[in-house]
Amino acid sequence: MGTIVEVISPDRQAADIAFKEIKRIENLLSYYKDDSEVSRLNKQGRLRVSQEALYVINKAGEFWQATQGAFDVVVAPLMELWGFYHRDYRLPSDSEIKERLELIGFDKLEIDGSIIEFGIEGMRIDLGAIAKGFAIDCAVKKLRLAGINSALLNAGGDIYCLGNKQGIPWRVAINPAPARRGGVKAGRSPDFGGYLELEDKAVATSGDYEQFFFVNNIRYCHILNPKTGKPAESGIISVSVVAEDCLTADALATSIFVLGKERGRELAKRFNAEVRIYTEVE
Repeated sequence: MGTIVEVISPDRQAADIAFKEIKRIENLLSYYKDDSEVSRLNKQGRLRVSQEALYVINKAGEFWQATQGAFDVVVAPLMELWGFYHRDYRLPSDSEIKERLELIGFDKLEIDGSIIEFGIEGMRIDLGAIAKGFAIDCAVKKLRLAGINSALLNAGGDIYCLGNKQGIPWRVAINPAPARRGGVKAGRSPDFGGYLELEDKAVATSGDYEQFFFVNNIRYCHILNPKTGKPAESGIISVSVVAEDCLTADALATSIFVLGKERGRELAKRFNAEVRIYTEVE
């Protein structure tokens, strides 16, 4: 999934079980694997998908509706235009962005049972903002089925804390914008970070420091606003979301980053999630 996956558990079986399940989901949903369902759909424009892929795509549709389009998995043509997939960054022209925006929008997907079809040639989906969270959730289910009740799973900042650690909650550090420390204003705490203490909860973080480039001293991050076709300009540089499951935390973190602080907090309330938002120093 293009990131490091970490499993911490007192049970020696936990890592093998979790890695195997995460790999299985990656093989279904990865944008980069040529034989994944996502890649085949992107190439063919129409595909009968597995129940798991269908579930994730439908959940993505729910977040698209809840955010009025701020969360959109039909964003791949824009990501490619900006060069974020292969780190061959470029600043596209307004006319190029306008052209690509014609291909963006979850409402352009046609879903008939388990058949997904693109309404316009050239559309492509990228489940990167939701698939990692789903993979973690699937791994947690496998661990529970194996009788494992203590583990921390981390896929590039998408974390699930299963049970507790030797009788005390798992502690997860919040380190907003490590590359931009000193230019951060905490939304809820006088500190720049701190710890979360979690049991049977997920936390996911999105930030503008993960992938970005500069042109004329202007910073362009990889989290795009599907409405404008440009990197989000919400004033947020990092957001961490605590939710009951990792898929929800993952999708909300991206959504809130695009929506901004006020609308983001309203969205978090709708999903009974806790949110920590960090913005530029004013």
